[in-house]
Formats: sequence, structure tokens, C-alpha cells
Amino acid sequence: MSVALDLAPATEAEVAEVLADCHARRTPLRLTGGGTRVENRAAGETLSLSRLSGVVTYSPGEMTLIARPGTPLPEIERMLAAEGQALAFEPPDMRPVLGGNGTPTLGGTVAANASGPRRLLVGACRDHLLGVRFVDGRGRILKNGGRVMKNVTGLDLSKLLAGSHGTLAVLTEVVLKTLPLLPARTTLAFPGVTEDIALRIFTTALSTPYEVSGAAHVGGAAYLRIEGLDGQLAYRRDRLLALLADHRPEVMDEAPWQAIRDVAHFAGGGPLWRILCKPSDAPGLCDRLRRMGGDCSLDWGGGLIWYHGPGNPRALAPYATLVRREGAEGPAFPPLPPAVARLQDGLRRSFDPAGILNPGLMDA
Repeated sequence: MSVALDLAPATEAEVAEVLADCHARRTPLRLTGGGTRVENRAAGETLSLSRLSGVVTYSPGEMTLIARPGTPLPEIERMLAAEGQALAFEPPDMRPVLGGNGTPTLGGTVAANASGPRRLLVGACRDHLLGVRFVDGRGRILKNGGRVMKNVTGLDLSKLLAGSHGTLAVLTEVVLKTLPLLPARTTLAFPGVTEDIALRIFTTALSTPYEVSGAAHVGGAAYLRIEGLDGQLAYRRDRLLALLADHRPEVMDEAPWQAIRDVAHFAGGGPLWRILCKPSDAPGLCDRLRRMGGDCSLDWGGGLIWYHGPGNPRALAPYATLVRREGAEGPAFPPLPPAVARLQDGLRRSFDPAGILNPGLMDA
């Protein structure tokens, strides 16, 4: 078979055929779906998964969705909303940040383990992934997991593939747990507070049983979100208002959670870094980052920092990923500790011994 640019297989069998041929010839491939998640500088010819699209089955009663990776994410969200359900992990739309004009896909969401503000309450994308079908770097079609939570036994490879950015295998089908779309939500806003005060607010609120589903600090204001049924929502709101009265919270029915989710406040130019840290370290780390000449925002109750500005924050924060380069140099993904790097290399050799899947993506 002759491999050409812009390969676009429409079936799992075609994906397996392409990967088997590329494995035999040691031909590198750069995987792409909607092209909206990362700046993919991997070497090789382009393997587009956009035609590997469509919902295989959706069972609202069982709250289970099975779909192919090229399925547009907005299409899935509309289908779920019509049944009063949603992807609970609130996947962000990175187009405001990266400036892409493609359409986010389900496969890209899973491959990046993309998760929004609700992660601190319900977990990340991988926590809602019940199973996968995939093609490894040899061209073998494999599956792991099941269609319901009780059938997910043994080694859970789906959790391993979520967040691997297509460097281990090509997803051909994903099984996701859906959850009811919460009918009501409200936000407590705390304008004019520093990260240090915001962290105190987050720590107090997140230690309660009131199920805070968002805790962010953007533009000098802290935000807490709660969601649920109208009656119990009012109860939880009032308890949080009383608990945090010293910080003079304001109640907002309409709050900028979509913009927070999509990091729209840092849309445009300039390098943008995504930094994972202990929430207790966030205020001090933001102070040091600002001395480099940029600005910061917080999500996940302080566990996620977005840094927009010059310099390389890895000297301060080892788990810093360069999301938007705009002139910044160096690898996008942070270097791993030696023991973790050895484990990662071993996994890559097992899944993709010829190194054909997105080579260099994690290092470029």
C-alpha cells in the first residue's frame, strides 16, 4: 500500500491497515482530529481521524455513550442536552486560546484528558471513561473496559490512553459515562481579592458538604459555583453565604464559567502556560510568576494555574506545559523525573515499538 499525505481512514479496519503498513516501513505519523487541542509539531505524514466519526450507541437510561473519535464534540453535547444529560467533566474549547478554526472532537478530548472547572467535583475526563477500542502502533485492533462501570475490571488501559495525546495508540471508539444535566446553578463572586484570600475562600468552601462545582480566580475576583435542584441549591447557597460572610460575597445567576473554562481571558497573543501545583502553593507561585512579567489565573480551587507572559516558569513549577508558544522556545511538555521517564519509554516501546505515533510531540 502506498501511504500518502492527509490520510483519512473512515473505518477501524482502515486505521489498522495504515498503521500496520507504517509500522513495517517505520513511517512516522502525525495524528489529527479537529486540530483544536494542541500545537502538534510531531514529525511525519498527517493521519486525519475526522472521517472516523459518528455515535455508535447512546443509552440515556444507562447513561452510556459510545462514539468514534472524529465525532464533533458540539454534536455530542447537543444530543446529550436533548436528553437532559451532559459530559460532567465539562471539556474546554481551546479555540479562543489557540486560534484554531476546526471543530473539537471526542477523540481529541479523550486523548488530551481535557477537563474543565467541574473537575474538582466530578473528576477528569479519564474518570468517566468506561472503555475504548484502539489500534496500537503495530496495527493491532484491541479493546479494553466495558459499557458499564461494573464491567471495567483488570488493567484499565483506557485511563492510560486518556492524556497520552495519541503517542501510544489511535483511538477508534470510546465509551463514556454521562450524567444528568443539573437544572440550576448559581455563583458566589468575591471581587477585589488576591490569590491568597481566594485560596482561603476555596479551602473553606471545598471542605463543606455543599458540593462546590467550580472554584476559580480570574481578573482579581474569586468565584464559587454550585449546581443542582432549585430547592437544595438555595439551601447550599445560603449556608455558603453565611460561612463566607466576612468576604462579602455577591450572588450571580449569570457568571463567566464558559470563559473561565476556555481561558478566554488569555485569548490572543503571547505565550500561555498550564501549570499543575498543590493548591496551597498557588498564591506564592503566582507572586513569583508575576515578577517574570506576566499574569495568572487559577482554576480547580488553586490546583491549576494559567500563566500568560514571558519567561520559562519551569524553574519555579516543574509541571508546566506550554499550551501556546507565540515565540516561546523549548519543549511543550515538561521533562519527567527519571523513573517516570523510564516507565513512559517502556510503555511507548510496548504500544508503538517503531515509534511512528506522534513522534516528538511530547518533546518538541
